[in-house]
Amino acid sequence: GAEQREKQYRAHRGFGDRRSGVISARTYFYADEAKCDQHMETFLRCIDASSGSSEDGFSAIKLTALGRPQFLLQFSEVLVKWRRFFHQMAAEQGQAGWAALEMKLEVEKLQEALANLGIATKAESQHWFTADSLGVSGTVDLLDWNSLIDSRTKLSKLLLVPNMQTGQLEPLLSRFTEEEDLQMKRMLQRMDVLAKRASEKGVRLMVDAEQSYFQPAISRLTLEMQRRFNRDRAIIFNTYQCYLKEAYDNVTVDVELSRREGWHFGTKLVRGAYMEQERERAAQIGYEDPINPTYEKTNEMYHRCLDYILEEIKHSRKASVMVASHNEDTVKFTLRRMMELGIHPSEKKVSFGQLLGMCDQITFPLGE
Repeated sequence: GAEQREKQYRAHRGFGDRRSGVISARTYFYADEAKCDQHMETFLRCIDASSGSSEDGFSAIKLTALGRPQFLLQFSEVLVKWRRFFHQMAAEQGQAGWAALEMKLEVEKLQEALANLGIATKAESQHWFTADSLGVSGTVDLLDWNSLIDSRTKLSKLLLVPNMQTGQLEPLLSRFTEEEDLQMKRMLQRMDVLAKRASEKGVRLMVDAEQSYFQPAISRLTLEMQRRFNRDRAIIFNTYQCYLKEAYDNVTVDVELSRREGWHFGTKLVRGAYMEQERERAAQIGYEDPINPTYEKTNEMYHRCLDYILEEIKHSRKASVMVASHNEDTVKFTLRRMMELGIHPSEKKVSFGQLLGMCDQITFPLGE
């Protein structure tokens, strides 16, 4: 089925070395499961060290160090296709170009569309969209839609989605071999071990963002951990790269999920570390460049996402943000908005991160 896979989510020999053109982020390569276990042990020692050296400390992990990246590629493709299908149906209901959270599909029309496309009979889709899951709204939004491929739903048969280029129905999930299935489970188990240790030690665990073709899966797995571990406070932090065109949509959708389910939203905001490589890969392989066209657009996106989260902190006090930036304007912007919104540093809802020795002229005055 590799031919059916989308260009962006295929493994390409020319881009097998993910370090190429990347000087600002560490890259792990999959050797075997034993190596992944060693990485997990290293991360556990980091969590312990962080706990021993400061109260409410932070530790960062990378998911590509904990399992086979091929799985992240495949799972990312599934999530992106599923979301794109939702957007296509929304466009057919006259909602093209709307913000992700404003799109709401009328259940009746959605069931008709699914039946016409041969994806699900009326009876099957009625089983998916019950009064329980939709309340009284009678509409399906992106969060309701995403929950259908949640590991906890009974939608185990391979979902078919239309390929809009060919008009053919294709299975959404590439079939995993038994070995791949095991590798996926082990990756999730390692994440689980790390999250539990962080929770016990009172350390906030930041899951690093990586290349855009892995990111949908990384974010989704991190969300699953947030659901479980962020019940009383933000322990697990997801990372959003604001150089991505879809950053604001991703932030707003995930914040809304945390509101509905009642857990604490934790995020680290970065500008992004893989720009040259991402652009070159998109151009060579032939898919849309996922990155904002200009530095100014990225700045704008960063401040927009940040402002949204600061407003959420003011509104609910159930969100936390790590402003990971060496940009003086961004730091000043954050401090100003904190004052305006009445968010005091002592609440520890807003943290700042700079690399050691980089931009000390920002770090030291900020610390004081």
